[in-house]
Amino acid sequence: MEAGQQLKLSLLHAGHIRVGTNWNFDGVISPFARLYLITDGDAWVIHQHQKFQLKPGFLYLIPSFTLSRYGCETEMEQYYLTFLEDTDTGQSVFNQLTFCYETPARPVDPHLFRRLLDINPEASLQNIDPKVYDNRANLLSFNQPFSTKPDARLIETQAILTQLLSRFMLPDQQHTAGISQTVNQYRTVLAFIHAHLQEKLTVGELAGLLGMHVDYFSRQFLAVLGVRPIDYIINKRMERAQLLMTTTDLSLQDIAEQVGISDIYYFSRLFKRRFGVPPARYRKQILLNK
Repeated sequence: MEAGQQLKLSLLHAGHIRVGTNWNFDGVISPFARLYLITDGDAWVIHQHQKFQLKPGFLYLIPSFTLSRYGCETEMEQYYLTFLEDTDTGQSVFNQLTFCYETPARPVDPHLFRRLLDINPEASLQNIDPKVYDNRANLLSFNQPFSTKPDARLIETQAILTQLLSRFMLPDQQHTAGISQTVNQYRTVLAFIHAHLQEKLTVGELAGLLGMHVDYFSRQFLAVLGVRPIDYIINKRMERAQLLMTTTDLSLQDIAEQVGISDIYYFSRLFKRRFGVPPARYRKQILLNK
């Protein structure tokens, strides 16, 4: 991340649980990240085209919007937490920095999890099935802008989340840091996209923010961010749509319009292309598992 950029981590769920063969889920894609500390037993998760055998004494990270699969043949005991991450430009921290997904826990980490549970006793999951807790009530109850939690608890919670997330950052960030310095030029553009997803956005309008010619801007955007401007906008709109689908009662038409797409059929095609399932089926799965 470039200097001065703000990272906000918002806790959704946290707890300590022993699971068995019922911890078996496929096709999980969530708008939040997951972090585990295994304390006993073993299980596995698959994501990023890798299979991670979960071992006691290790921390595991699954970034947001990541297709994943879980399985346990016997029993496994874990601390868990889920969280939303956001920056002032709308750029995911997982797209800006390089992370590993498995790392040995430090001696202090179990104490950090216990402290997190002490100050957030209401955050434990009542059902371990992701299709149940990826729902609007769970997300909204812990992600209100004006929380009733005392400020000290919010600050301490954010500090613990940041500390645990930092365990997964690779020590050599020189390449990513260089990219971030270049991305700094595009902070105005990224922040503008993030704040105006519900409106009509054109590449010409974005190029004008930096005083660039459209063709030059498009080439530079692709070179710096690895994706064309229009594809970046679509990805952000689909991620916003998934979050709205799981955190509100808005109709699919209303959600499509709130992310700047008035044609519900075009919206459905884009959503299925991004997440592998049509939005109507995704919403039905949420409602059936509430």
